[in-house]
Amino acid sequence: MIRTQIQLPDALYKEAKRVAGEREISFAEVVRRGIEYITRVYPSIQEMKVPWSPPTPQHLGSFLAPVEDWRLMAEERANDDFR
Repeated sequence: MIRTQIQLPDALYKEAKRVAGEREISFAEVVRRGIEYITRVYPSIQEMKVPWSPPTPQHLGSFLAPVEDWRLMAEERANDDFR
């Protein structure tokens, strides 16, 4: 087994200690289980059998607003995002 050091934000450390206490396992075991989980969720890119590609776009029909209104609509959308 390899011994290592890590730095954790205070809140994450406290939550991991809480989990360890509630489950009556060591803090190190919580960390090991977390790493085991994340390595299963994110498999090695080399091991992926099918390379990822973006989904095929779907035709949603023609845009109904006239071209002259596109700029105005984009500006309205940008203003909504800042509210």
